[in-house]
Amino acid sequence: MAHLFVAVDPSAFQFSGIHLSIALDWLRDPFQLLRIPFDDGVTTAIRFLVAHFRPLFQSVRVPINSLLQTFQQLLVGAPPSALLVFLTAVAWQLAGRRIGGLSFLGLSLIGFIGVWQQAMVSLSIVLTAVVVCVAIGIPVGVLSARSDRVEQVLRPLLDAMQTLPVFVYLVPVVMLFGIGEAPGVIATVIYALPPLIRLTNLGIRQVPEEVVEASLAFGSTPQQVLWETQIPLAMPTILAGVNQTVLFALGMSVVTSMIAVPGLGLLVLQGLNSLDVGMAATGGVSILAMAIILDRVTQSIGRIGFQRSWHQQGPVGLLYRLTRDQGSPSESPKSI
Repeated sequence: MAHLFVAVDPSAFQFSGIHLSIALDWLRDPFQLLRIPFDDGVTTAIRFLVAHFRPLFQSVRVPINSLLQTFQQLLVGAPPSALLVFLTAVAWQLAGRRIGGLSFLGLSLIGFIGVWQQAMVSLSIVLTAVVVCVAIGIPVGVLSARSDRVEQVLRPLLDAMQTLPVFVYLVPVVMLFGIGEAPGVIATVIYALPPLIRLTNLGIRQVPEEVVEASLAFGSTPQQVLWETQIPLAMPTILAGVNQTVLFALGMSVVTSMIAVPGLGLLVLQGLNSLDVGMAATGGVSILAMAIILDRVTQSIGRIGFQRSWHQQGPVGLLYRLTRDQGSPSESPKSI
């Protein structure tokens, strides 16, 4: 009986062993054998934007600087005593006597611990960022409420803006816009904008459909329904978004101090760098006082701001009543 012998090359077993080893390595750690150069792609994209479009990004600083300088001239340049009275009166007018008194105590505390100027710089930056957020956020929120497709596009973008660590986009902000107050405002807007868009969208969508249909049945156009029905009914929710935006903007003051933004945040950062607990605590307490004041004022606007006409409440209402009482003819006995 004949025996058949087949010659086998030993290198075939070696080749198969190599493939088996690669397969086992892939199963054990698949990320070691394949790496996507994401960091290189981001760096290349940012460098391309800096090389070709940096003047365009720099032009964004012009209106922001203009608005910021206006607020700083009003807040930083005014005498502290006069500004204290004015801000207290504004808080009283917008939120009532209790919040006005709380604002007076909080602002007085900030002044007496010696950081009035830094607080006014921070307040001017916060107000600038809030104005920009309102100018962008409310229209975008309205558009998102009126279009499901726009909402689907915006949702992942807003998720990224809210969850992405702030320090991640500070680097491209510095590369595109530079350092200083205006880039700090831009970084603050990126961080503080999503709550306003989301709550504006939510407030308009929560308006009862029956109310909208009734307005349309009475002959209102879609624009009239929006301005005269939906936005007024959604205003408490929109103001809640403004409240969150204000607090988010104030919370960014410490982070933006890392790109040379002055104010209370820089005071806290300097205290941390020099291990000066007193300096850091002074800045932190001042930020806390401002946060409480701004939070109470913006919350009260949504709660009581539309219950009465503006000239019937606060110091303006007091002056109005005094003027009206003095202008009314007084009763006097008839002359004999």
